Formats: sequence, C-alpha cells, structure tokens
Amino acid sequence: MISRFFRRGDARRQSIETLHVRINAASRQAALYAGLGVPDSVEGRFECLILHVILVLRRLNRLPPPAADVAQDLVNSVFLQLDASLRELGVGDFGVPKRMKKLGAAFYGRASGYDGALDASDLPALRTALARNVLGSEAAGAAAGLGDYVQAADAALAQADLDALLGEGPRFPEPDGFVAAAEAVR
Repeated sequence: MISRFFRRGDARRQSIETLHVRINAASRQAALYAGLGVPDSVEGRFECLILHVILVLRRLNRLPPPAADVAQDLVNSVFLQLDASLRELGVGDFGVPKRMKKLGAAFYGRASGYDGALDASDLPALRTALARNVLGSEAAGAAAGLGDYVQAADAALAQADLDALLGEGPRFPEPDGFVAAAEAVR
C-alpha cells in the first residue's frame, strides 16, 4: 500500500483526503461536545479538530519513512481546509493570511503542549492544557474526561502502522466511555 501511495499523485492526494475526512469525523463525535464539554462553536470545533490532527501527527512522526511525508501532506490539507473555512465565514482576502498565521501559531503551540504532557505521561499537565485550550476553563478538573480520552486515543494510535492509518484510518476510542469521568467533576 505504501508504495502505491507514492506512485501516483492522485492516489496520494486521495489517501490524504481520506485520512483528513476520518480525522474530521472523529473530531465531530457528539459525545465530545455533549459529554466531554467541548464547546459546540467554531472555536470548539477548531480545537477538537486540531487535537485529533495532533494525535495522528504524533503517531506519524514516530513511524519510518514515508510517514513524515504523509504528516506534512496532512498538515497542508488541514490548513487548506482552515483557509477555505475562513473564506466561507466571510473573512476577506486581506484578513485570511493574518488569521492563518494566528491559527498556525495556535496549532504548533498546542502540539508542543500536548506532546510534552503525553510524552511525560503527565495527566495533570495534559488536563490543564486541554481545559485552557479546548474547554476555555482554568480548572484542570473540567478536562478530566477529555484528558482520559486523549490518553486513550494516543495509546490506541501508538498501535497503528502507516498502512493501518491510511487504510482503515486512525482508530480513536469512543468518547462515550469517558463521559462518567467528566460528569464526576461537574
């Protein structure tokens, strides 16, 4: 499958689009919003999307070549989607580059924060970052369920190879299973 990925540009683009669509679907699961407290707003959807993209990129960055190329293509695809979304929201041609720069800084800042917490297995730091970035709260406890979900998703993705990520897609846990932890702190 990997050799096919690099043979033809159309197949490569289709593989990335399919991966992107699957990540989008995972980031839009209702339980993330209704059960784990992610705000159902443009900002909340952005945060949830980039959280899922970051989790997939973490796995891709740990795989051998050509996974790094897939990771770069995925980032490009995500930012093209964000650019198009800004334009659909009515942001003018002069405002889009400035907003894209801010979105890029937010993306890479969050990636660094989540990576650090996940690499150190520091659940309190992860919950703090998720509460601040995703939930818009200063209380780390508000992100108890979301933090558990992110740790489980990272562990599940760690089992996937490149063929699995491009073939069946990234496997994220069902967020419903983490709602009890979120409700315990409410």
